[in-house]
Amino acid sequence: MILWVALLTAHCCLGLNGAAAEGTGLDRIEKCSTRCSQGLHCKAKPDYIFHPPCQEAAGGLNTSSVFHNISFSTVMMCEGRQKCSLQLRIKTALQLTESIQGVSICTMTAGMMMSCRILKFTRSSGKRMSGLQVEVENDCTSVSPNQRVQVVVKTLPSYCGITWTGTYNAPACISEDMRRHVPDCITGRLSYNVNPVRKELSVSVSEMMEDHNYNLRLCYKDFLCSGAGTNLLIKKEEPVKSVTLPYSRPVPCLCIEGWSAVMDAPRVQVCPFKDRLKELWFGITFDPLEETLSWELVCPVATVVALCQTRKDGVCVDLPNASRNVSRGKIRFTEVDPHPQLCVKFTVGSQFWTRCPFADGRLQAWDVVVTRQRDREQVAVTSRINATFSVGLCVTSAGPAGCQINKTHRVHVGENEAVGLNLSDELHSSCVQVRRLDVKYTATVIHCVEQRNRTAHRRHVVAGGTSWDLIWAFVPVGVCLSGIISVTLLLHVLLTVYLRRRKQRGNEKQKDPPHDCVVPATHQHGGILIPDSPLCGNTEKANLLSE
Repeated sequence: MILWVALLTAHCCLGLNGAAAEGTGLDRIEKCSTRCSQGLHCKAKPDYIFHPPCQEAAGGLNTSSVFHNISFSTVMMCEGRQKCSLQLRIKTALQLTESIQGVSICTMTAGMMMSCRILKFTRSSGKRMSGLQVEVENDCTSVSPNQRVQVVVKTLPSYCGITWTGTYNAPACISEDMRRHVPDCITGRLSYNVNPVRKELSVSVSEMMEDHNYNLRLCYKDFLCSGAGTNLLIKKEEPVKSVTLPYSRPVPCLCIEGWSAVMDAPRVQVCPFKDRLKELWFGITFDPLEETLSWELVCPVATVVALCQTRKDGVCVDLPNASRNVSRGKIRFTEVDPHPQLCVKFTVGSQFWTRCPFADGRLQAWDVVVTRQRDREQVAVTSRINATFSVGLCVTSAGPAGCQINKTHRVHVGENEAVGLNLSDELHSSCVQVRRLDVKYTATVIHCVEQRNRTAHRRHVVAGGTSWDLIWAFVPVGVCLSGIISVTLLLHVLLTVYLRRRKQRGNEKQKDPPHDCVVPATHQHGGILIPDSPLCGNTEKANLLSE
C-alpha cells in the first residue's frame, strides 16, 4: 500500500513538472481551460485595455503571504496527428482573503508584447472560501518550442508590492513525441547510404509533414549551413521519397539538410563524414613569387597548424615560432623556403597529421653539392634565385643538437649560379650544415661524407689499380695473337694465288699436246712407277702400286 501511494505521488509530480513530461511524452488536452479548487467558482475575463493603478495593501498582505506556490508545465493541444500546439500550464496556489477577487496572469516573450488573462472569482464563492488556500490553473497560453517565457502573477485588484515574477523555458524539439506531432518540430527523418566510388549519397526521407513537399541539399555546417549544391525537391505525391546527392570531398562538416517546403520550417542536418578529419588537410598552396604558403580550413575545427622539418627517422620537428591556432578561415606563412624537407603539421587534440607539399622537389630553389678530393671537402651551393646562406662544417652527435657546428660562412648566391666554398682548414669535420638566411621559415640541411665511404673509396681505387695491371699484362699476348692470325691469313692468300696460277699453266699446256707421248716404265724398289701419260691428253695421276 505504501509503495502504491509513492508511485501515485511520483506520477502526480511528474504531471506537474514540464521537464519530466518531456521525457515520457506531454499531457494531451482537447481545448484550453481555466480550473479552480473545488468550491471556488472562477471564470476568465478579457484583459484591461488600460490597467488601473495599484492600490495600497491592507491587513498586512504581502507577496509571500498571498502566493504560496506557482508552478509551470507544458501540455499539448492537438487537432490532428501532426496538428498539435504547445500550451503553457500555470498553476497558482494562493491564500484567499475577502479583499482578493481574482488573479491576473501575464506572459511576455522576447520581441512580443505582454499578454494577460484575468481569472475572476465569483463573489459568493470567494466569501465562502475566504481564509483558505486555493488553487487556480490555466493552460491557454500558447508557447513555441524552446521559447523563454516571463510570467507575472498579480492579485485582482492589483495591490502595490504584491507581485510574483518567474521565467520558464518551453521544451525543445528533443522528444520523439514533439518531433512527430508538433509542426514546429517536424523535420522529417533522414537515412542515407554512401557510394565512395561514385561519390554519391542516396538519401531517403520518412516521417515528413503530410501534404507538403520536402527539400534536400548538401551544405557545409558552421554557424549556418551554407549550400554546397542545388536543392532537390521531393514531391508529396511521389511514392518513393529518396534522391541521390553527389559530393566532391567527404569532409566532416559536409551534411545533408532537409526541411518541409513551408515558411520558416525547422531543418534537420545529418553529417555522414563527421569523423573524417584527415580529409581537411588538403589544399595547401604556395606562391613562389611571394614565397607565401597558405591553407584554408573548410570546416570549423580547432586546429594547431605548424611548420616542421622531417628527419631521416620520419619525425617532423617543429620550427621555432612557426605555429598558428585556427578554427576557421585561411592562414598564411610568409617568407617560406620551399625545401623538400619542409612540411606542415596539423594537430587536433591528441591527433596530428603531416603533409609535405614540397616533397617532389619541383619548387626546390637551391641545393648543396659536397665532394671530397685529396682529403679536402669541396662545397658548392647552387641556387635558382638570389639567396643568402649560412654554410659551415659540423660534427654529428647523438644529442638534440644533431650536428655541432664550429664555424659558419655567409655566402650569397646569385640567380642560376653556383658558388664554391673552401673549407680545407677544418678537415676534422665530416658534415656540412646549410641554412638559408633571407627567409623566416626554412629547413636546416646537413650533408655528411661518412668515414666508411672514404675507406670504401680508397679500396675502390686500389681495386681499380689491380684491374688495370691485369689488363696491361694481357695486352702483349693479344698483340702476339693478332700478329699470328695476320701472318696466317697472308700465307693462306699467297698459297691460294700460287695454286691458281699453277692450274692456269697446266691448262695452257693441254691446248698443244706433244706427238711423242711414250714414257718408259721404270722399276724402283720393287714397284712400278707409272707417271701421268701425256698421250692423247690423258691427265691421270701417278700412283704407286705396291707388289
